[in-house]
Amino acid sequence: MSGRGGRERLVAVWLHFALVFLAGAALAQAPAVAPPAKRKPAPPAYATMVRSWHTPSSEAPAIDERGRPKLVLRALNLPDHVELSAATDAGGFSASELDRATVVLRDPSTAARHPVEPRLLDMVFRVQQHFKAAEIRVLSGYRLPSRGNASNHGKGRAIDFVVPGASDADVADFARGLGFVGVGIYPVSGFVHLDVRDRSYFWSDGSGPGRRNRERGILGPRAAQADRDATARGETPLSSCAMQLDVDAALRSCASRDPSVDDDDTTD
Repeated sequence: MSGRGGRERLVAVWLHFALVFLAGAALAQAPAVAPPAKRKPAPPAYATMVRSWHTPSSEAPAIDERGRPKLVLRALNLPDHVELSAATDAGGFSASELDRATVVLRDPSTAARHPVEPRLLDMVFRVQQHFKAAEIRVLSGYRLPSRGNASNHGKGRAIDFVVPGASDADVADFARGLGFVGVGIYPVSGFVHLDVRDRSYFWSDGSGPGRRNRERGILGPRAAQADRDATARGETPLSSCAMQLDVDAALRSCASRDPSVDDDDTTD
């Protein structure tokens, strides 16, 4: 190898090996990619409690004078339960029944009450009827809002619950077909979240009790289809009217408010 051509070939070979060496050194120093975090199981005592929530009682379902099952809400964090009579098989609860529901759905830490969105009780009633459950067991209804928290729990539009005798997966699957709802499943914490909103959104959250949320949106196409199906059945999205401290006034406000106004709420 001689002359100018030989020198150029030597330089090219040297550069090639230099690049290979540098690339290898960079790979050796690169931090290892951490494996995906494993879902931590709930503590044994908590898991036992979750099983008790889901265990059905021996009591027969409550029936009204027309032979229709009542919506029975039993609080797990409060010593209260209520039996509510619906106007039809699809729900429809009077102002007085809605007011009674706020006792069971009140914030357990502050005892604060808030009017419940009527459609929320209709959806919960449908869930109870579908699974032929004697009651709905409530972990959380209304929660006093904190600054910067836009949760539907603070608007009387959400409930965390279990259906005794039914798996959370089956309950969530049925609830997703209701249309214009938010449905979250919490497989470690052991409950289902249901809220009413103007556009369906579904999620799963693998966080355990007292842990930071790990929400992951799921089944987007099915959420859109559920809303189309609900529209075909003649159902409409939730009105953006604000619930008030007086249930009768709130119902009048909702009835008079333009239902086309959009409520841009996509949080749980």
